[in-house]
Amino acid sequence: MLIVFLVLILLIVLIVITNLHIVPQATAYVVELMGKYYTTWEAGVHFKVPFFSRVAKKVSLKEQVVDFKPQPVITRDNVTMQIDTVVFFQVTDSKLFTYGVERPLSAIENLSATTLRNIIGDMELDHTLTSRDTINTKITATLDEATDRWGIKVNRVEVKNIIPPREIQDAMEKQMKAERERRESILRAEGEKRSAILVAEGEKESAILRADAVREQRIREAEGEAKAILAVQQAQADGIKLLNAAAPTAQVLTIKSLEALQKVADGKSTKMIIPTELASLGGLVASVKELATEPKA
Repeated sequence: MLIVFLVLILLIVLIVITNLHIVPQATAYVVELMGKYYTTWEAGVHFKVPFFSRVAKKVSLKEQVVDFKPQPVITRDNVTMQIDTVVFFQVTDSKLFTYGVERPLSAIENLSATTLRNIIGDMELDHTLTSRDTINTKITATLDEATDRWGIKVNRVEVKNIIPPREIQDAMEKQMKAERERRESILRAEGEKRSAILVAEGEKESAILRADAVREQRIREAEGEAKAILAVQQAQADGIKLLNAAAPTAQVLTIKSLEALQKVADGKSTKMIIPTELASLGGLVASVKELATEPKA
């Protein structure tokens, strides 16, 4: 009896342990009872009915990212291209996600491809290559509305890559190369223009500085000459003042006039104007003789 009791206790413990479930955070368990939907367990500790209930599906409530392979699409101007998309979605209803559709990811991929073909079919190639935001917005709205009945919320869809036909790629590459060369030519021309402007400005500034230096030199030379002339005139004026202050005699004045006449004669002038006081050479000689024979005081 003791052994039977221990075996029963062990079986009860095993049953409790095997039917005790801990649901982690951001996860939901869909539970069925006798083959029918029973309840949805959220994060925490749960105990299922032994032998009659089971966990039908474990659902992640995190945002999920699915990268679908490139899909062939045809534009309105009959250009076939490959477009691959990335879908960001999140499960909002675990029951609908479990029972609403078989293989939800495959269903989203097929729906995404169909929606993408419908959107691109109304657009031309040039518009397709430059309207990724428009394509993303339209496909997101369409998928989000269609997946509501599956318990899925499509947060956004991104066009990852648009691959046009090879001949169009070659044409685009040539165009991009020509555009790069054009920009390089423009940049090179602008650089040469800027360099020429800088050289011209440098030469202009150099010429201005040289002219300023020459003008400054001439101004200083003129100022020096003017100061020299003023000094000479001032000295002559001072000499005249001193001479007048000494009250010179007529004989002294005559000698000074003779000295001045000598300086004039030593110059390069070919004409001389002789004062009337010196017109009589005899009177001049007599005056000089008189001064020479005058007894010293």
